[in-house]
Amino acid sequence: MSSHFWIAFGTSVLAAIVTSLGIYTIRRFAAWGQQNMTYFVCFAAGVLISASFLHIIPKSFTMNAAAPAWLLSGFLGLHLFNRFVTAFVCERSPERRDYVIGLIPMLGIGFHSFIDGFIYSIAFNVSILTGSLATLGMVLHEFPEGIITYLLLLNAGFGERKALLLAAFAAAGTTPLGMLSSYPLVSQVGTERLGALLALSAGALVYVGATHLLPRAEREAKRFSLVALGGGVLVAVIIVMSKA
Repeated sequence: MSSHFWIAFGTSVLAAIVTSLGIYTIRRFAAWGQQNMTYFVCFAAGVLISASFLHIIPKSFTMNAAAPAWLLSGFLGLHLFNRFVTAFVCERSPERRDYVIGLIPMLGIGFHSFIDGFIYSIAFNVSILTGSLATLGMVLHEFPEGIITYLLLLNAGFGERKALLLAAFAAAGTTPLGMLSSYPLVSQVGTERLGALLALSAGALVYVGATHLLPRAEREAKRFSLVALGGGVLVAVIIVMSKA
């Protein structure tokens, strides 16, 4: 194995560890997390929507001429899956009616984290500097990503243990999995394919932020919810600037 492989693998594991630390922290202080759930939702919405519009979408458009179609596919695909889960899982099992609140964001975040693993593979094969810059930007959003995934699953009615395992896999485990899956094929994953994957990921993240997180925050309006949303936007701006 080349040194590039081990560096890319190491950074993907680092990202997973940072995400796991977020999950552990919020589980350790569960009461505080539940009390401030609305603020985390607003913060996550700010990060996901802003990072998508400021960086992921523009980047994908420069890489693939069909990126707008992939963006729409990601958005509508997650919407259709949402409808499927609501109709065939939640409606038929009243005790699981709120599961969709946690499952859909988990899937969107999990897919995005999987694509992050692809980016690590490709960036470090370009150069160590390129990979390091990508790492700096991506790791910044891993901690809150783990927190919000766990809290949404918990609030949707999943037990603590199940929420922990699902959040750890979706938000943390998928990043090294994406890196390991993509590395053998990295020479075949060209710019256009990566652009399509990025656009698909962005569509899923915009859907999660705009149709699940923001409406939920508005229903449970709290005094400093706009401040939390602004904080999420600021973090996204920092991420984008660090990748510039």
